[in-house]
Amino acid sequence: MNNLLASLPDQLSKTIGSLPYFNPELYLAGLFLLVLITDLIYGRYSDWVCRVIAAAGLLVILFKDLQQIRLLQLHGDTVFLFNNMLLLHKTGISFKLIIDFFAFILIIYFGLDKRLKAHPKGLSDLYTIVIASVLGLHIMIMSVNLLAVYLAVEMVSLASYLLAAYRSENGFSAEAGLKYVLFGAVSSAIMLYGISLLYSLTGSLDYFGGNLVPGLMATNPAIVSVAIIMVLVGIGFKLSFIPMHFWVPDVYQGAPTPVTAYLSTLPKVAAFALLINFLIPFAFNVKWVSFDFRLFLSVIGTITMIAGNFAAVWQKNIKRILAYSSIGHTGFALMAVATFTTQGISALLFYLAAYIFANIAALMLVTYFADVTGAEDLDGYKGLGLKHPVAAISFVVILISLAGLPVSAGFNGKLLVFSSVYSVYEQNHNIWLLILMVTGALTTVVSLFYYIKIPLYLFLKKQEVDNIASSSIGVKWLIVVSVILTFIVLLLGVFPTYLVGIL
Repeated sequence: MNNLLASLPDQLSKTIGSLPYFNPELYLAGLFLLVLITDLIYGRYSDWVCRVIAAAGLLVILFKDLQQIRLLQLHGDTVFLFNNMLLLHKTGISFKLIIDFFAFILIIYFGLDKRLKAHPKGLSDLYTIVIASVLGLHIMIMSVNLLAVYLAVEMVSLASYLLAAYRSENGFSAEAGLKYVLFGAVSSAIMLYGISLLYSLTGSLDYFGGNLVPGLMATNPAIVSVAIIMVLVGIGFKLSFIPMHFWVPDVYQGAPTPVTAYLSTLPKVAAFALLINFLIPFAFNVKWVSFDFRLFLSVIGTITMIAGNFAAVWQKNIKRILAYSSIGHTGFALMAVATFTTQGISALLFYLAAYIFANIAALMLVTYFADVTGAEDLDGYKGLGLKHPVAAISFVVILISLAGLPVSAGFNGKLLVFSSVYSVYEQNHNIWLLILMVTGALTTVVSLFYYIKIPLYLFLKKQEVDNIASSSIGVKWLIVVSVILTFIVLLLGVFPTYLVGIL
């Protein structure tokens, strides 16, 4: 007890010293409270007020992220916060910039969905949940202690469950939310058991400052492998790689489309950052032989690319096509992680940003066609390309980027990932890296079979029954925002250095 009291001043001093590096997260906490209080004050009429406050607040958070880069330049490349619970570094800030920028776009998107806006309880709660989830995503990105990892993952998971079932009056949405909760609870329990095993073996939860890695190196490799795989199961649930993907198609289809855009992008970005932090103390330790992370990531990445892309070929519902597509993209992104190089991480950042631009734009266009014509399956898209040419042409460009074809951001993203993997392969001739590259190339070809279906139905299939068209201000803004995102996708295809310079 006396030792604890004696250490309190030092602990308090370290905590206070960490606060200047924790500014974006403090502002996010304040923004969460502000949106929550605004909702309580204005009640059911607070939608637009909460939306404006949330969007403006996220712009402030982006500015604070950029300030962190300057702060790091003055005080070193990496800074440990709150007694080694969190780690701030340039790559982590890049991940946070991606999340905050696209969270801003998603906040705008939520208010443009006609079906979501028609919800009887409004969208104020939704904006509050999203801000809370962004705070959890920030902590996920910086966590380098297994306790902080678990708390951050659970914080994001709870927000995701609420978002997935937000339209609770919709039976399919409620079912999707329930499936998400059940799968999430199982993966969370497995992850927690893996963390408890690691702690029991080493007496430490700290990636860098404790006995975690040395203790595991002195333990039976079979037990270590089981514990690590259990932790990776929890991370894999957020990444939705095989076999932790079962929830994806039903949840993506059942959730409101803007929520699908959120689930398929932001948690995935934070999960990649979390995975990278978890790998660093092991992958860069030359004495570590207990568990082959490159082999694990290569096998999972290969299977995920194959399963995700081939499953998408047989889908008819547009959101299910994009759901399986997102699984395939996860497998492709794992290629960059498996390099264990700074070039690979840079390629991953560009690839994720390009994917999110295209994926959000695609889902905005799905919302547009659903709101205007009621079309949600391929059959409903017949002949719509000639009736809605701007939306249809934008959709084609976005699909070109998702497929990774030239003159698009997606092409440059895939090129950077392939280049990073090939650079490592030239040095060590690892057979698994070769398998990853071959699988990535083949599944890119496979993806054309389901991406090309949408333009085929839009422009070449004849519509048998005319859909009843409707129009609103929200629908018009959907087109405006999606066209802007399409232009950005093309711009990054021609001038990728614009994004590389930021990240």
